[in-house]
Amino acid sequence: MKIYKSKVDWWLIVVILIVFGYPIVEGILSKKYVLSAVFLVLLVLFYFLAKSIQYKIDGENLIIWRTKISIQSIHKVYRTRMPLSSPALSLDRIAIVYNKYDEIFISPKEREEFIKELLKVNPAIEVKN
Repeated sequence: MKIYKSKVDWWLIVVILIVFGYPIVEGILSKKYVLSAVFLVLLVLFYFLAKSIQYKIDGENLIIWRTKISIQSIHKVYRTRMPLSSPALSLDRIAIVYNKYDEIFISPKEREEFIKELLKVNPAIEVKN
């Protein structure tokens, strides 16, 4: 089994720190400690959620969180910057088209190695740049 972590954009980290950090600091300065505690807990939860984003190639299957995709059902992989919601922490993504109409966007750090591993299992996958 090979595990690939998600690539993380630096600007996403800055946005998250601002969104969660401002209420934490504001709560401390205004002595509203419950506000700070709530946003601190949310920040920690978001951190662990982000750390859990990984893509596993386990034999004939690609596992993304709880979704299992047969690598044999993948017919196209292409680069995209599509900002739709997906298990990816970067806009530097690849789209995986599988089954008849299914598509998922992911952002593995080692994109080229990841695609090579998919091709080892299913050499019929069409790769577009």
